[in-house]
Amino acid sequence: MYSKNKTVVRSMDILNLFINHAELTFQEIIDLSGIPKTTVYRMLMSLEEMGLLEKGTDAKYRLGLMFLSFGHLVSSRLDIRRIALPVMQKLHDEVDEAINLIIRQEDEAIYIEKIDTHQKVRLYTAIGRRSPLYAGACSRVILSFLSQEEIERYVDEVELKPFAAGTITDKERLCETIQQTKRDGYAISHSELENHTSAIAAPIFNHKGEIVAGISMAGIEAHYQAEQVPLFAEKVKEAARQISERLGYRHA
Repeated sequence: MYSKNKTVVRSMDILNLFINHAELTFQEIIDLSGIPKTTVYRMLMSLEEMGLLEKGTDAKYRLGLMFLSFGHLVSSRLDIRRIALPVMQKLHDEVDEAINLIIRQEDEAIYIEKIDTHQKVRLYTAIGRRSPLYAGACSRVILSFLSQEEIERYVDEVELKPFAAGTITDKERLCETIQQTKRDGYAISHSELENHTSAIAAPIFNHKGEIVAGISMAGIEAHYQAEQVPLFAEKVKEAARQISERLGYRHA
């Protein structure tokens, strides 16, 4: 049985006070928490330094801007999942392939939703799995629609490591693939994250026209031969378009 970190628990006790109180004085925090004065003082200093709390000119403490950032991230991700799910389900019912929803987290992509009820062969993809932005169709479609400055920075700094037989490990080829993705409006991958699997992905944009997610169709490589790619690509792009429109995106 593990023991809880006392400092972390007490810090959370202080932060939890602000669920029911918009602002609190130093003494009010001491009275409500029951934590010794010197301990409260040290914790408030640390929480303020981290941006979790802020102290106004009236000497009252309030939740800091960091929570605004966290709240925005959580709400936006939940909104994308909620909005995307029925579109994903419809696409899955049409093609019987795994459908994934991916968002960017710094220089990685993270899978936040997946539907593969009809698929007989389970793939590597799973909710919570991460992959670098250069590897796999859904990760790379996010990379491809970032600003040119962000793309150049990423390509310049990234180390391209192989995950499977088809992983892109050459920066020149990566740049060519990014440009191709921009022209086509979708990305395709074969054996990039796991051998003998393929995926086709399209970008999802928000009301500002910013890339916020990607949706992909994935399955065994034999299902993604030349004659099937155009059909699958159009279906994925249409699903991405529907989700983007529900997020407020309007194509110019």
